[in-house]
Amino acid sequence: MPLPWLDPHDDNQPFPHPDRALIEPDGLLAAGGNLSPRRLLRAYRQGIFPWYSSGQPILWWSPNPRLVLLPECLQISRSLRKTLRNGPFSVTADTAFEAVMRACAAPRGPGEGTWITPEMLRAYCRLHRLGHAHSVETWMQGELVGGLYGVAVGQVFYGESMFSKVSNASKVALATLARQLHRWEFAVIDCQVRTDHLLSMGAVDIPRELFLELLERFCPLPGQNAPWTLDPDLFTDLSATPQARPS
Repeated sequence: MPLPWLDPHDDNQPFPHPDRALIEPDGLLAAGGNLSPRRLLRAYRQGIFPWYSSGQPILWWSPNPRLVLLPECLQISRSLRKTLRNGPFSVTADTAFEAVMRACAAPRGPGEGTWITPEMLRAYCRLHRLGHAHSVETWMQGELVGGLYGVAVGQVFYGESMFSKVSNASKVALATLARQLHRWEFAVIDCQVRTDHLLSMGAVDIPRELFLELLERFCPLPGQNAPWTLDPDLFTDLSATPQARPS
């Protein structure tokens, strides 16, 4: 089946239904279009996200299954709790969005490229200025050492990328985000695709059909006004030893 192409000049052109996505490569749904705020927000509401490399057309994806983290299901290891309790980190939100994106775009190894192209950087910084895209930053002695960014629609947060320059810095950012979103009554953190890093913190695979049902339910609900500010007691909450379950 030929891949549907989207008109870059028509933001009203609908996406194909995610059920039409390819099995191999998993989730590839369409190509073309643009990265306007209107197009991007429509994509996220339908469980679709852009992912492509420099020199390629914009590629749109909706993989099956979908990795999600329910904020109330966050798992914090003993070692991470110790880091949160005693470590040198501080965490902020929406204070260094572009810096986080640029750090996420940096090559992870010799000869490796990045899918966060200059076009993507401009598009998501624009979404951030409009109040739809957000970042969480991990700092150590005033230096940005970890963080993540993504897009919020209603009570759903769509994680895009994270980075870490020192051990546990991205885990601290994700744990802080999940606990804050739980307090704000967000229902879902979309992690897109499976990684051991995310699985270790409580993320699970769910069928695409169930993921789309969650979006239908929670995207229309009121979200959180921008810019985001973290509750000052989050670290104390996250680092506390969990109480034993009743026998």
